[in-house]
Amino acid sequence: MANVLVTGGAGFIGSHLCDALVAQGHAVRCLDDLATGNKANLAQLEGHAAFTFIEGSITDPETCRQAVEGCTVVLHLAALGSVPRSIAHPLDTEAANLGGFLNILEACRHGGVERLVYASSSSVYGDSTASPKQVGQEGRPLSPYAVTKAMDEAYAGMYRHLFGLEVIGLRFFNVFGERQDPEGPYAAAIPRFLRRLLAHQPPQVHGDGLQTRDFTYVGNAVQAVIAAMVTRDDRAPGGVFNVAVGESTDLLTLIGALRDRLAQDDPAIAAIGVEHVAERPGDVRDSLADITRTREVLGYAPSHDLASGLDRAVPWYREHWG
Repeated sequence: MANVLVTGGAGFIGSHLCDALVAQGHAVRCLDDLATGNKANLAQLEGHAAFTFIEGSITDPETCRQAVEGCTVVLHLAALGSVPRSIAHPLDTEAANLGGFLNILEACRHGGVERLVYASSSSVYGDSTASPKQVGQEGRPLSPYAVTKAMDEAYAGMYRHLFGLEVIGLRFFNVFGERQDPEGPYAAAIPRFLRRLLAHQPPQVHGDGLQTRDFTYVGNAVQAVIAAMVTRDDRAPGGVFNVAVGESTDLLTLIGALRDRLAQDDPAIAAIGVEHVAERPGDVRDSLADITRTREVLGYAPSHDLASGLDRAVPWYREHWG
């Protein structure tokens, strides 16, 4: 059992990860400034002897140093997400995603941490036309968010080379599931679509809706992080791995799947259409992951495809936002 720090642990993916780690018997410390996370996501862990919550920001080096102290493993999920947000606020994005990551790297380097697993993003593939996406076939980044994640990977590789830190990067592809916030201008697609359908409003789609994504249930993301944490494969440290399902779905098909599930309890939703709005700068057109290497090196085996993930997520949104 390990002493584990989870940064961004009050967030959507991070809270699911904290749940899984505590259930496995690890001592878990969560660092989150609650800028995008929500302490309610951790209510089920409050008072648990193996769980500690620290409210603080990764942009503060001393906070990072104190949070890392005594931990053997750091799982770094804290970030300021969203491509549109990064275009609107590039300095904030750089401070959290790049400066904050450097603070974590330094804290791990000087704090005796054995392994750092960090969240990268499929956005680093940018305008690459390769399909499926493979590590080493990156294109030009299309947003400040993508630039920060690409630089995170570069810095992690450098810390591996210079200081021997065991770093493993995970490129998440469009993660969805329970606890993902549907509110605000930077909400992700699935919770945003669900929120509007539940309100009997047409989901807003940027462009023609035929752009594709490799939608990945949060349980798969948690499995990948833990696999990276425990793997003893010598090929893993210093590597970067795609975390996805390996299936591509366009947005109109996705909305149809959401509509069908919600209409089982509310038939009126079946007649709701789609509202097309202007395309957004920075968005990639198509995204499909090659997860072969993730399977081989990390032992990753996604437990949920899009359909089974929606079967778990949609009832949660119906209960909490319906």
